[in-house]
Amino acid sequence: MNDSSEALVERYLLAGAEFEQRLRAVRAGQWAWPTPCTEWNVRDLVHHMTRGNLGYTGLLNGDTGEDFLRRRDADALGDDPVGAYVRSVRDCANAFARPGAFERVLDYPLGRVTGRQALAVRTTDSVIHTWDLARALGVDDRLRPDLVEWVDGHVEAIYAGLPETPTATETTHRFFAPPLPPLRHDAARQDRLLRRMGRDPDGLGPGGEDATGLGRA
Repeated sequence: MNDSSEALVERYLLAGAEFEQRLRAVRAGQWAWPTPCTEWNVRDLVHHMTRGNLGYTGLLNGDTGEDFLRRRDADALGDDPVGAYVRSVRDCANAFARPGAFERVLDYPLGRVTGRQALAVRTTDSVIHTWDLARALGVDDRLRPDLVEWVDGHVEAIYAGLPETPTATETTHRFFAPPLPPLRHDAARQDRLLRRMGRDPDGLGPGGEDATGLGRA
């Protein structure tokens, strides 16, 4: 995971734009529809993504992991879910683009991480939850191949040193859906990645909770 700071921020923005594209397809009657994250409906999932962006921004501004968790259920969407999400992506990207942000050590709830690793985790969350939202809405769930390749090729580095990861056998699965049995090696890379993350490409969802942990973070 040797991306430059600029490249990683740009990748995060690409992932955020992919989620935004599906978010703009949500119709008024769909906010209560179920998602592959079985504890969440569509609005809950969008709240998770928005509140997560705000939480990571807060960590860069000096918040503790305790602050992050305390605020995770506070409404982040109001009457404008799309606008709230778009603003959260912009603010998070701007925070990580500041000089020195990638070298800072943050008090992430699952362990202390550098800003670089934190944004990699956030980008992964955005990629996987884009599929969750698309599948919930019944719209195009094909993810950008470059994002799929990046996440799939760097999973171990993205979660290195964290006590809870989506793929480690010793994970308690309190924060992550258990990986499903792997697909054949010649299956599409997106499908293989989704299985690693506890998603069933052939069904609505995994029976799990979250791509990158922390419940309703």
